[in-house]
Amino acid sequence: MNTTITHANAPSQPIPLSQLLPWAAFALLLFLLSVYFVGAEQGSVALFKGNGIHEFVHDSRHMLGFPCH
Repeated sequence: MNTTITHANAPSQPIPLSQLLPWAAFALLLFLLSVYFVGAEQGSVALFKGNGIHEFVHDSRHMLGFPCH
């Protein structure tokens, strides 16, 4: 039988900025894409034809305060 010993007072190591930066950039990209699709994807600024995306995020638009009618 193996016994694992852990130390509760072991010092934690900070995450280096070089490892954190790509994840932060990815999160920012996802945030900006979600704001675009919820807030601006309709009418004359639509990147995609039809109302599919608008109808999919319609309730989110109103919940977040974006007008669409």
